[in-house]
Amino acid sequence: MEAAMGLMRRIPPKHTDAALSALLSLLPHHSSDLLSQVDQPLQVLCDVDCGKEFILCEYNRDADSYRSPWSNKYHPPLKDGALPSMVLRKLEVEANDIFAIYRDQYYEGGFSSVYMWEDDNEGFVACFLIKKDGSKTGQGRRGYLQEGAWDAIHVIEVGPEEEGVAHYCLTSTVMLSLTTDNELSGTFSLSGSIRRQMDMNLSVAEGHLCNMGRMIEEMESKLRNSLDQVYFGKTKEMVCTLRPPSEVVMRLPDC
Repeated sequence: MEAAMGLMRRIPPKHTDAALSALLSLLPHHSSDLLSQVDQPLQVLCDVDCGKEFILCEYNRDADSYRSPWSNKYHPPLKDGALPSMVLRKLEVEANDIFAIYRDQYYEGGFSSVYMWEDDNEGFVACFLIKKDGSKTGQGRRGYLQEGAWDAIHVIEVGPEEEGVAHYCLTSTVMLSLTTDNELSGTFSLSGSIRRQMDMNLSVAEGHLCNMGRMIEEMESKLRNSLDQVYFGKTKEMVCTLRPPSEVVMRLPDC
């Protein structure tokens, strides 16, 4: 299992599905652990009851069905599927509306979904998901990428409130992949994933959504900076070292 997880951490996100299927066939007795621990590129399904798309993941799956945050129904239909309590469902609906605004402001489109459920410690867990297709045929407005995808998964464990303070544990994962194919840059492919964690004790005077929103905003800013410095910065440094740009020698005219 340790070797399998090490392998999955080194697999490009766009090849995760194929690699995970191969591991499941080789290690069927570890299938539940693999499915729960390996982050896969997010998929989107349309909720036919309300005409809105929602994101599929392990956190809204029950058997082979997925719960929509818009209608609170499973697709395909599932009897006795797990549902959040009425109080948590109300918070989930509000979170989806607010997170859709956040998605449009920061990502200029894409898909987002928020799921919540109770845990065993008298608290609850919230999962915030964003998927953006930046390719020419997707939602990329600038048209530079032949293929491009940004998948963000934010899971926040919220502990029980004690004297007006709650403990928040945020685990964030971002999977990025992009491919260019044009005359100027040629064919270039870059993909990878990054995961970070944050723990905070915060007052619940302004509500859980305000606290979770600030944590996600701060974490995404850190992740974007890390991706820019690690993936793009180091790749540029390596390419320029191996293939330095041609020097242009300018000759001044004789006086």
